[in-house]
Amino acid sequence: MLPSPHPLLDATLRAAARRYRVPAVSELSAHDAGAAAALAVSIEHARRALAAGETPPPALRHAFLAALARLIREALREPGGDPVFQALLLRHRNASVREYAALSAGAARDRRDLVAAANTLAHPAKLERMPAAPPRAALARLHAAAIAQSWAELARAADELLGLPGACDPAVLQRLLAGPALRRLQRLDALASDAEVRRYRERWLSQGPAPGSADAAAQGDASRERGAAVEALALRAMQALARALNAAADGAPYLAVSSMRVPPSIPASAERAKSEWDAALLRRAGGGDAAPTWDVCLLLEAKASADAAATDFPRLLRGLRLLAHADAQTDYPFRAREGGYALRGGSLRALPTEGPALERAVLYFSDAPADARPRLLSAASRMQLLGADASLDYAGRLTQGEDAPAAMLEPVWTLLLESPQWAGVLQQYPMLRQARELMVHADDLMAAIAASQSGHRAAP
Repeated sequence: MLPSPHPLLDATLRAAARRYRVPAVSELSAHDAGAAAALAVSIEHARRALAAGETPPPALRHAFLAALARLIREALREPGGDPVFQALLLRHRNASVREYAALSAGAARDRRDLVAAANTLAHPAKLERMPAAPPRAALARLHAAAIAQSWAELARAADELLGLPGACDPAVLQRLLAGPALRRLQRLDALASDAEVRRYRERWLSQGPAPGSADAAAQGDASRERGAAVEALALRAMQALARALNAAADGAPYLAVSSMRVPPSIPASAERAKSEWDAALLRRAGGGDAAPTWDVCLLLEAKASADAAATDFPRLLRGLRLLAHADAQTDYPFRAREGGYALRGGSLRALPTEGPALERAVLYFSDAPADARPRLLSAASRMQLLGADASLDYAGRLTQGEDAPAAMLEPVWTLLLESPQWAGVLQQYPMLRQARELMVHADDLMAAIAASQSGHRAAP
Protein backbone atom coordinates (compact mmCIF):
# COMPACT_ATOMS: atom_id res chain seq x y z
CA MET A 1 0.00 0.00 0.00
CA LEU A 2 0.94 3.64 -0.34
CA PRO A 3 2.67 4.53 2.94
CA SER A 4 0.40 6.31 5.37
CA PRO A 5 1.27 9.98 5.11
CA HIS A 6 3.11 11.55 7.99
CA PRO A 7 0.64 13.85 9.79
CA LEU A 8 2.80 16.81 8.80
CA LEU A 9 2.63 15.87 5.10
CA ASP A 10 -1.12 15.39 5.27
CA ALA A 11 -1.54 18.71 7.10
CA THR A 12 0.64 20.52 4.58
CA LEU A 13 -1.32 19.24 1.59
CA ARG A 14 -4.60 20.16 3.23
CA ALA A 15 -3.36 23.60 4.28
CA ALA A 16 -1.93 24.66 0.93
CA ALA A 17 -4.24 27.24 -0.61
CA ARG A 18 -5.55 26.39 -4.08
CA ARG A 19 -5.70 29.79 -5.74
CA TYR A 20 -6.01 28.25 -9.23
CA ARG A 21 -9.37 26.55 -8.58
CA VAL A 22 -12.25 27.10 -11.00
CA PRO A 23 -15.88 27.14 -9.86
CA ALA A 24 -18.26 24.24 -10.12
CA VAL A 25 -20.55 24.47 -13.12
CA SER A 26 -23.52 24.95 -10.78
CA GLU A 27 -21.95 28.29 -9.78
CA LEU A 28 -21.82 29.51 -13.39
CA SER A 29 -24.49 31.01 -15.59
CA ALA A 30 -24.28 30.52 -19.34
CA HIS A 31 -26.41 33.64 -19.81
CA ASP A 32 -23.92 35.90 -18.03
CA ALA A 33 -20.77 34.40 -19.54
CA GLY A 34 -18.83 35.08 -22.71
CA ALA A 35 -19.27 32.76 -25.65
CA ALA A 36 -16.44 30.40 -24.68
CA ALA A 37 -17.57 30.15 -21.06
CA ALA A 38 -21.19 29.67 -22.14
CA LEU A 39 -20.06 26.80 -24.36
CA ALA A 40 -18.16 25.23 -21.47
CA VAL A 41 -21.26 25.42 -19.27
CA SER A 42 -23.52 23.97 -21.98
CA ILE A 43 -21.10 21.14 -22.71
CA GLU A 44 -20.81 20.26 -19.02
CA HIS A 45 -24.59 20.18 -18.58
CA ALA A 46 -24.81 17.91 -21.65
CA ARG A 47 -22.14 15.61 -20.20
CA ARG A 48 -24.01 15.36 -16.91
CA ALA A 49 -27.25 14.55 -18.68
CA LEU A 50 -25.60 11.76 -20.67
CA ALA A 51 -23.90 10.41 -17.55
CA ALA A 52 -27.32 10.20 -15.91
CA GLY A 53 -28.67 8.26 -18.88
CA GLU A 54 -30.77 11.19 -20.05
CA THR A 55 -31.06 13.03 -23.37
CA PRO A 56 -29.96 16.66 -23.09
CA PRO A 57 -33.09 18.84 -23.38
CA PRO A 58 -33.78 21.02 -26.44
CA ALA A 59 -33.14 24.18 -24.43
CA LEU A 60 -29.58 23.02 -23.77
CA ARG A 61 -29.05 22.27 -27.46
CA HIS A 62 -30.26 25.76 -28.34
CA ALA A 63 -27.94 27.30 -25.73
CA PHE A 64 -24.99 25.35 -27.17
CA LEU A 65 -25.76 26.37 -30.76
CA ALA A 66 -26.23 30.01 -29.80
CA ALA A 67 -22.95 30.07 -27.87
CA LEU A 68 -21.04 28.38 -30.70
CA ALA A 69 -22.49 30.85 -33.20
CA ARG A 70 -21.33 33.71 -30.95
CA LEU A 71 -17.87 32.19 -30.66
CA ILE A 72 -17.58 31.93 -34.45
CA ARG A 73 -18.69 35.51 -34.95
CA GLU A 74 -16.15 36.68 -32.37
CA ALA A 75 -13.40 34.69 -34.09
CA LEU A 76 -14.24 36.30 -37.45
CA ARG A 77 -13.98 39.87 -36.21
CA GLU A 78 -11.37 42.02 -37.88
CA PRO A 79 -9.47 43.30 -36.06
CA GLY A 80 -9.57 41.47 -32.76
CA GLY A 81 -10.69 38.07 -34.01
CA ASP A 82 -8.84 34.78 -34.11
CA PRO A 83 -6.30 34.75 -36.97
CA VAL A 84 -5.74 31.00 -36.68
CA PHE A 85 -9.44 30.31 -37.16
CA GLN A 86 -9.51 32.76 -40.05
CA ALA A 87 -6.61 30.83 -41.61
CA LEU A 88 -8.51 27.56 -41.15
CA LEU A 89 -11.51 29.10 -42.88
CA LEU A 90 -9.40 30.18 -45.85
CA ARG A 91 -8.03 26.65 -46.10
CA HIS A 92 -11.53 25.18 -45.89
CA ARG A 93 -12.90 27.39 -48.68
CA ASN A 94 -10.01 27.75 -51.13
CA ALA A 95 -8.41 24.91 -53.12
CA SER A 96 -5.12 26.77 -53.64
CA VAL A 97 -4.80 27.41 -49.91
CA ARG A 98 -5.55 23.75 -49.16
CA GLU A 99 -2.88 22.67 -51.62
CA TYR A 100 -0.40 25.13 -50.14
CA ALA A 101 -1.11 23.93 -46.59
CA ALA A 102 -0.75 20.28 -47.62
CA LEU A 103 2.57 20.95 -49.37
CA SER A 104 3.81 23.03 -46.42
CA ALA A 105 3.27 20.10 -44.06
CA GLY A 106 6.07 18.14 -45.74
CA ALA A 107 8.19 21.06 -46.94
CA ALA A 108 10.80 20.79 -44.18
CA ARG A 109 11.49 17.17 -45.07
CA ASP A 110 11.64 18.00 -48.79
CA ARG A 111 14.14 20.80 -48.12
CA ARG A 112 16.35 18.49 -46.07
CA ASP A 113 16.29 15.89 -48.86
CA LEU A 114 17.31 18.41 -51.51
CA VAL A 115 20.07 19.92 -49.39
CA ALA A 116 21.37 16.41 -48.68
CA ALA A 117 21.38 15.62 -52.41
CA ALA A 118 23.18 18.90 -53.15
CA ASN A 119 25.78 18.08 -50.50
CA THR A 120 26.30 14.67 -52.04
CA LEU A 121 26.90 16.22 -55.44
CA ALA A 122 28.58 19.50 -54.61
CA HIS A 123 29.72 19.86 -51.03
CA PRO A 124 32.19 22.78 -50.81
CA ALA A 125 34.92 20.45 -49.50
CA LYS A 126 34.50 18.32 -52.63
CA LEU A 127 34.55 21.36 -54.91
CA GLU A 128 37.84 22.58 -53.43
CA ARG A 129 39.53 19.51 -54.87
CA MET A 130 38.16 20.11 -58.38
CA PRO A 131 39.91 22.16 -61.04
CA ALA A 132 38.47 25.57 -61.83
CA ALA A 133 36.27 24.71 -64.79
CA PRO A 134 32.61 24.97 -65.91
CA PRO A 135 31.53 21.81 -64.00
CA ARG A 136 32.89 23.21 -60.74
CA ALA A 137 31.09 26.53 -61.25
CA ALA A 138 27.82 24.78 -62.10
CA LEU A 139 28.10 22.53 -59.03
CA ALA A 140 28.78 25.57 -56.87
CA ARG A 141 25.62 27.23 -58.23
CA LEU A 142 23.65 24.04 -57.49
CA HIS A 143 24.84 23.95 -53.89
CA ALA A 144 24.28 27.69 -53.35
CA ALA A 145 20.74 27.39 -54.72
CA ALA A 146 19.95 24.52 -52.33
CA ILE A 147 21.30 26.43 -49.32
CA ALA A 148 19.37 29.55 -50.38
CA GLN A 149 16.23 27.44 -50.99
CA SER A 150 15.98 28.83 -54.51
CA TRP A 151 14.37 25.85 -56.19
CA ALA A 152 14.00 27.34 -59.66
CA GLU A 153 17.71 28.18 -59.66
CA LEU A 154 18.53 24.71 -58.38
CA ALA A 155 16.59 23.17 -61.28
CA ARG A 156 18.44 25.39 -63.76
CA ALA A 157 21.81 24.44 -62.29
CA ALA A 158 20.88 20.76 -62.43
CA ASP A 159 19.83 21.06 -66.09
CA GLU A 160 23.14 22.74 -66.85
CA LEU A 161 25.04 19.91 -65.18
CA LEU A 162 23.20 17.34 -67.30
CA GLY A 163 24.86 18.95 -70.30
CA LEU A 164 28.31 18.58 -68.76
CA PRO A 165 29.21 14.87 -68.98
CA GLY A 166 31.35 13.64 -66.11
CA ALA A 167 30.63 16.65 -63.91
CA CYS A 168 28.91 14.56 -61.23
CA ASP A 169 27.03 11.32 -60.62
CA PRO A 170 24.23 11.46 -63.24
CA ALA A 171 22.02 9.02 -61.29
CA VAL A 172 21.95 11.31 -58.24
CA LEU A 173 21.32 14.29 -60.49
CA GLN A 174 18.44 12.56 -62.28
CA ARG A 175 16.86 11.59 -58.96
CA LEU A 176 17.09 15.18 -57.80
CA LEU A 177 15.47 16.52 -60.96
CA ALA A 178 12.85 13.80 -61.38
CA GLY A 179 12.02 13.36 -57.70
CA PRO A 180 8.81 14.71 -56.19
CA ALA A 181 10.55 16.87 -53.56
CA LEU A 182 11.76 19.44 -56.09
CA ARG A 183 8.38 19.53 -57.85
CA ARG A 184 6.56 20.03 -54.56
CA LEU A 185 8.82 22.88 -53.45
CA GLN A 186 8.58 24.60 -56.84
CA ARG A 187 4.81 24.32 -56.67
CA LEU A 188 4.89 25.71 -53.11
CA ASP A 189 6.85 28.72 -54.35
CA ALA A 190 4.39 29.25 -57.19
CA LEU A 191 1.40 29.13 -54.84
CA ALA A 192 3.02 31.61 -52.45
CA SER A 193 2.16 34.46 -54.86
CA ASP A 194 -1.58 33.67 -54.76
CA ALA A 195 -3.50 36.43 -52.96
CA GLU A 196 -5.55 34.01 -50.83
CA VAL A 197 -2.42 32.07 -49.92
CA ARG A 198 -0.76 35.31 -48.82
CA ARG A 199 -3.76 36.06 -46.62
CA TYR A 200 -3.57 32.54 -45.21
CA ARG A 201 0.15 32.86 -44.44
CA GLU A 202 -0.34 36.24 -42.80
CA ARG A 203 -3.00 34.88 -40.47
CA TRP A 204 -1.36 31.53 -39.80
CA LEU A 205 2.03 33.06 -38.95
CA SER A 206 0.44 35.60 -36.62
CA GLN A 207 0.16 32.88 -33.97
CA GLY A 208 3.93 32.87 -33.59
CA PRO A 209 7.24 32.69 -35.43
CA ALA A 210 7.62 30.21 -38.26
CA PRO A 211 9.03 26.80 -37.25
CA GLY A 212 12.78 26.67 -37.77
CA SER A 213 13.17 30.46 -37.79
CA ALA A 214 15.55 32.38 -35.54
CA ASP A 215 12.57 33.89 -33.73
CA ALA A 216 11.13 30.42 -33.11
CA ALA A 217 14.48 29.26 -31.75
CA ALA A 218 14.71 32.27 -29.44
CA GLN A 219 11.14 31.71 -28.26
CA GLY A 220 11.92 28.04 -27.62
CA ASP A 221 15.02 28.96 -25.62
CA ALA A 222 13.04 31.42 -23.51
CA SER A 223 10.32 28.83 -22.88
CA ARG A 224 12.89 26.23 -21.83
CA GLU A 225 14.55 28.71 -19.48
CA ARG A 226 11.19 29.57 -17.95
CA GLY A 227 10.37 25.88 -17.51
CA ALA A 228 13.74 25.15 -15.94
CA ALA A 229 13.29 28.02 -13.49
CA VAL A 230 9.89 26.72 -12.35
CA GLU A 231 11.27 23.18 -12.02
CA ALA A 232 14.16 24.44 -9.89
CA LEU A 233 11.70 26.31 -7.66
CA ALA A 234 9.59 23.17 -7.38
CA LEU A 235 12.58 21.12 -6.26
CA ARG A 236 13.43 23.70 -3.60
CA ALA A 237 9.88 23.48 -2.27
CA MET A 238 10.04 19.68 -2.16
CA GLN A 239 13.41 19.85 -0.39
CA ALA A 240 11.91 22.20 2.18
CA LEU A 241 9.07 19.74 2.69
CA ALA A 242 11.55 16.85 3.08
CA ARG A 243 13.53 18.82 5.68
CA ALA A 244 10.38 19.61 7.64
CA LEU A 245 9.32 15.95 7.58
CA ASN A 246 12.75 14.74 8.60
CA ALA A 247 12.82 17.19 11.51
CA ALA A 248 9.42 15.95 12.63
CA ALA A 249 10.41 12.30 12.19
CA ASP A 250 13.64 12.67 14.19
CA GLY A 251 15.62 11.16 11.35
CA ALA A 252 16.14 11.42 7.63
CA PRO A 253 13.81 8.97 5.92
CA TYR A 254 12.49 11.56 3.44
CA LEU A 255 14.25 12.72 0.31
CA ALA A 256 13.33 15.07 -2.55
CA VAL A 257 14.55 14.19 -6.06
CA SER A 258 14.13 15.82 -9.45
CA SER A 259 13.63 14.66 -13.03
CA MET A 260 12.68 11.15 -11.90
CA ARG A 261 12.45 8.88 -14.94
CA VAL A 262 10.19 5.84 -15.08
CA PRO A 263 12.07 2.64 -15.99
CA PRO A 264 10.92 0.59 -19.00
CA SER A 265 10.71 -2.50 -16.81
CA ILE A 266 7.24 -1.56 -15.53
CA PRO A 267 4.93 -3.98 -17.38
CA ALA A 268 2.65 -1.55 -19.22
CA SER A 269 2.66 0.64 -22.29
CA ALA A 270 4.19 4.09 -21.77
CA GLU A 271 2.59 5.48 -24.92
CA ARG A 272 1.41 9.08 -24.35
CA ALA A 273 2.02 8.66 -20.61
CA LYS A 274 4.16 10.84 -18.40
CA SER A 275 7.47 9.03 -18.09
CA GLU A 276 9.45 11.67 -16.22
CA TRP A 277 8.33 13.47 -13.08
CA ASP A 278 9.69 16.92 -12.32
CA ALA A 279 10.04 16.23 -8.59
CA ALA A 280 9.17 13.47 -6.15
CA LEU A 281 9.15 13.05 -2.40
CA LEU A 282 10.48 9.62 -1.39
CA ARG A 283 10.53 7.86 1.98
CA ARG A 284 13.10 5.25 2.89
CA ALA A 285 11.32 1.93 3.21
CA GLY A 286 14.06 -0.56 4.05
CA GLY A 287 17.34 -2.09 2.97
CA GLY A 288 20.77 -1.20 4.23
CA ASP A 289 22.63 2.02 3.72
CA ALA A 290 24.34 0.54 0.67
CA ALA A 291 21.10 -0.43 -1.10
CA PRO A 292 18.04 1.24 0.43
CA THR A 293 14.56 0.88 -1.03
CA TRP A 294 12.11 3.76 -1.21
CA ASP A 295 8.38 4.45 -1.31
CA VAL A 296 6.97 7.32 -3.33
CA CYS A 297 4.97 9.71 -1.15
CA LEU A 298 4.28 12.65 -3.45
CA LEU A 299 4.76 13.45 -7.14
CA LEU A 300 5.01 16.99 -8.41
CA GLU A 301 4.81 18.54 -11.88
CA ALA A 302 6.03 22.09 -12.47
CA LYS A 303 4.11 24.26 -14.94
CA ALA A 304 4.78 27.76 -16.20
CA SER A 305 1.05 28.54 -16.41
CA ALA A 306 -2.25 27.32 -15.06
CA ASP A 307 -3.55 26.50 -18.54
CA ALA A 308 -0.57 24.19 -19.07
CA ALA A 309 -1.73 21.97 -16.21
CA ALA A 310 -5.13 21.30 -17.76
CA THR A 311 -3.48 20.49 -21.10
CA ASP A 312 -1.06 18.10 -19.39
CA PHE A 313 -3.61 16.40 -17.13
CA PRO A 314 -4.60 13.45 -19.39
CA ARG A 315 -0.91 12.60 -19.82
CA LEU A 316 -0.40 12.81 -16.06
CA LEU A 317 -3.27 10.38 -15.47
CA ARG A 318 -1.78 7.95 -17.99
CA GLY A 319 1.53 8.28 -16.17
CA LEU A 320 -0.11 7.33 -12.88
CA ARG A 321 -1.83 4.34 -14.51
CA LEU A 322 1.55 3.28 -15.87
CA LEU A 323 3.08 3.34 -12.37
CA ALA A 324 0.07 1.46 -10.98
CA HIS A 325 0.96 -1.51 -13.24
CA ALA A 326 4.09 -2.16 -11.19
CA ASP A 327 4.44 -5.59 -9.61
CA ALA A 328 3.94 -5.27 -5.87
CA GLN A 329 6.83 -7.63 -5.10
CA THR A 330 9.37 -5.93 -7.36
CA ASP A 331 11.73 -3.04 -6.70
CA TYR A 332 12.11 -0.80 -9.76
CA PRO A 333 15.29 1.17 -10.59
CA PHE A 334 14.34 4.82 -11.11
CA ARG A 335 16.89 7.41 -12.22
CA ALA A 336 16.84 11.04 -11.08
CA ARG A 337 19.30 13.90 -11.33
CA GLU A 338 20.45 13.05 -7.83
CA GLY A 339 21.16 9.39 -8.64
CA GLY A 340 19.45 6.01 -8.79
CA TYR A 341 16.68 4.87 -6.43
CA ALA A 342 14.99 1.50 -6.03
CA LEU A 343 11.26 2.19 -5.62
CA ARG A 344 9.04 -0.53 -4.21
CA GLY A 345 6.39 -1.72 -6.61
CA GLY A 346 3.86 -1.90 -3.80
CA SER A 347 3.96 1.87 -3.27
CA LEU A 348 3.70 2.48 -7.01
CA ARG A 349 0.66 0.20 -7.31
CA ALA A 350 -1.02 2.04 -4.47
CA LEU A 351 -0.84 5.43 -6.16
CA PRO A 352 -4.35 6.74 -6.94
CA THR A 353 -5.19 7.07 -10.62
CA GLU A 354 -8.39 9.13 -10.43
CA GLY A 355 -10.78 10.98 -8.18
CA PRO A 356 -10.30 12.97 -4.95
CA ALA A 357 -7.53 10.65 -3.74
CA LEU A 358 -5.20 12.25 -6.29
CA GLU A 359 -4.85 15.25 -3.99
CA ARG A 360 -2.81 13.24 -1.48
CA ALA A 361 -0.34 11.95 -4.06
CA VAL A 362 0.10 14.50 -6.87
CA LEU A 363 0.56 18.25 -7.16
CA TYR A 364 0.86 20.67 -10.02
CA PHE A 365 3.18 23.52 -9.06
CA SER A 366 3.57 27.02 -10.52
CA ASP A 367 4.63 30.53 -9.68
CA ALA A 368 2.34 32.08 -12.30
CA PRO A 369 -0.34 34.49 -11.07
CA ALA A 370 -3.85 33.12 -10.81
CA ASP A 371 -6.06 34.44 -13.60
CA ALA A 372 -8.88 36.69 -12.48
CA ARG A 373 -11.23 34.99 -14.98
CA PRO A 374 -10.03 31.44 -15.62
CA ARG A 375 -10.44 30.08 -19.13
CA LEU A 376 -13.29 27.56 -18.83
CA LEU A 377 -13.02 26.23 -22.36
CA SER A 378 -9.62 24.75 -23.14
CA ALA A 379 -7.72 25.96 -26.18
CA ALA A 380 -7.82 22.47 -27.69
CA SER A 381 -11.59 22.12 -27.21
CA ARG A 382 -12.18 25.59 -28.59
CA MET A 383 -10.24 24.84 -31.76
CA GLN A 384 -11.97 21.48 -32.22
CA LEU A 385 -15.34 23.22 -32.01
CA LEU A 386 -14.30 26.00 -34.39
CA GLY A 387 -12.56 23.62 -36.77
CA ALA A 388 -15.57 21.34 -37.29
CA ASP A 389 -16.80 21.33 -40.89
CA ALA A 390 -20.19 22.69 -39.88
CA SER A 391 -18.54 25.58 -38.00
CA LEU A 392 -16.41 26.43 -41.01
CA ASP A 393 -19.42 26.24 -43.34
CA TYR A 394 -21.32 28.54 -41.00
CA ALA A 395 -18.40 30.99 -40.91
CA GLY A 396 -18.13 30.86 -44.71
CA ARG A 397 -21.76 31.91 -45.05
CA LEU A 398 -21.16 34.81 -42.69
CA THR A 399 -18.11 36.03 -44.60
CA GLN A 400 -20.22 36.05 -47.77
CA GLY A 401 -22.79 38.26 -46.10
CA GLU A 402 -25.41 35.51 -46.26
CA ASP A 403 -27.91 34.54 -43.61
CA ALA A 404 -26.50 31.82 -41.39
CA PRO A 405 -28.94 30.35 -38.87
CA ALA A 406 -27.44 28.71 -35.78
CA ALA A 407 -29.24 25.49 -36.79
CA MET A 408 -26.46 25.01 -39.34
CA LEU A 409 -24.29 24.02 -36.37
CA GLU A 410 -26.47 21.04 -35.37
CA PRO A 411 -23.87 18.53 -36.70
CA VAL A 412 -21.38 19.79 -34.11
CA TRP A 413 -23.89 19.10 -31.31
CA THR A 414 -24.42 15.59 -32.67
CA LEU A 415 -20.65 14.94 -32.80
CA LEU A 416 -20.28 16.19 -29.25
CA LEU A 417 -22.90 13.77 -27.93
CA GLU A 418 -22.10 10.73 -30.08
CA SER A 419 -18.57 10.70 -31.47
CA PRO A 420 -15.71 9.04 -29.52
CA GLN A 421 -13.37 11.57 -31.15
CA TRP A 422 -15.21 14.30 -29.24
CA ALA A 423 -14.95 12.65 -25.81
CA GLY A 424 -12.12 15.00 -24.83
CA VAL A 425 -14.34 18.02 -25.51
CA LEU A 426 -17.25 16.49 -23.63
CA GLN A 427 -15.02 15.76 -20.62
CA GLN A 428 -13.00 18.97 -20.76
CA TYR A 429 -14.60 20.82 -17.82
CA PRO A 430 -14.28 18.10 -15.17
CA MET A 431 -10.71 17.53 -16.37
CA LEU A 432 -10.03 21.24 -16.03
CA ARG A 433 -11.46 21.31 -12.52
CA GLN A 434 -9.46 18.28 -11.41
CA ALA A 435 -6.21 19.67 -12.78
CA ARG A 436 -6.77 23.04 -11.10
CA GLU A 437 -7.68 21.35 -7.80
CA LEU A 438 -4.22 19.74 -7.82
CA MET A 439 -2.41 23.00 -8.53
CA VAL A 440 -0.58 25.05 -5.90
CA HIS A 441 1.35 28.30 -6.10
CA ALA A 442 4.96 28.27 -4.92
CA ASP A 443 4.26 30.83 -2.19
CA ASP A 444 1.21 28.92 -0.94
CA LEU A 445 3.09 25.62 -0.71
CA MET A 446 6.00 27.18 1.17
CA ALA A 447 3.58 28.95 3.52
CA ALA A 448 1.73 25.67 4.17
CA ILE A 449 5.01 23.88 4.92
CA ALA A 450 6.00 26.57 7.41
CA ALA A 451 2.57 26.70 9.05
CA SER A 452 2.25 22.92 9.35
CA GLN A 453 5.77 22.63 10.76
CA SER A 454 5.03 25.35 13.29
CA GLY A 455 1.78 23.65 14.28
CA HIS A 456 3.50 20.29 14.62
CA ARG A 457 6.14 21.74 16.94
CA ALA A 458 3.47 23.42 19.05
CA ALA A 459 1.42 20.24 19.45
CA PRO A 460 1.78 18.67 22.93
